[in-house]
Amino acid sequence: MKRVTVYCASSAAAHPEFAAAAFELGGILARAGITTVYGGGAIGSMGRLADGALAAGGRVVGIMPRFMGDLEWGHPGLSEIVWTETMAARKELLFQDTDAIVTLPGGTGTLEELIEVLTLKRLGLFFKPVVLVNQRGFYDPLIQLLGNCVTEAFMSPRHLDMWRVVDHVDQVLDGLRACPPWDERSREFAVQRAPGTGS
Repeated sequence: MKRVTVYCASSAAAHPEFAAAAFELGGILARAGITTVYGGGAIGSMGRLADGALAAGGRVVGIMPRFMGDLEWGHPGLSEIVWTETMAARKELLFQDTDAIVTLPGGTGTLEELIEVLTLKRLGLFFKPVVLVNQRGFYDPLIQLLGNCVTEAFMSPRHLDMWRVVDHVDQVLDGLRACPPWDERSREFAVQRAPGTGS
């Protein structure tokens, strides 16, 4: 595992435990020899993630739309920053050429990134491990909602293997290793069919 993409928040107003955990995660990834890839921001969990990785001697790649650079939202100390023209291009680059996805608590941007990558995984277009860090029980409602998707047959029970949940960032690496293999065979059950009509 050489590159891990981290989805996280840019809010500096959230509980300080979130930013502290992001800093810790950056250090964990760096000490494991893993390049951290993230949205490039300097504020909130984003900035602390980068700070933690850089303080531990790690490599950090930020991917950011140019308009955010114009607003001076970018982290000034990154190993590399990749500029994109659109948010959509940024999202695509975030999950390209990565070995895993880690999602920290965050707002609509973080949630959008996570749901998109789970959708791609369901469709057999993305195969890498995905871990949700459920710090302070933040993702409890989402986990319940995804469970409801299975209960109501919008998703297969096998789709619950698309991600793993951990409670703290010190469990992230073990969580990534615990993710079951995923490949193009997932397309066989991507669509929920009526009973008796196929897989």
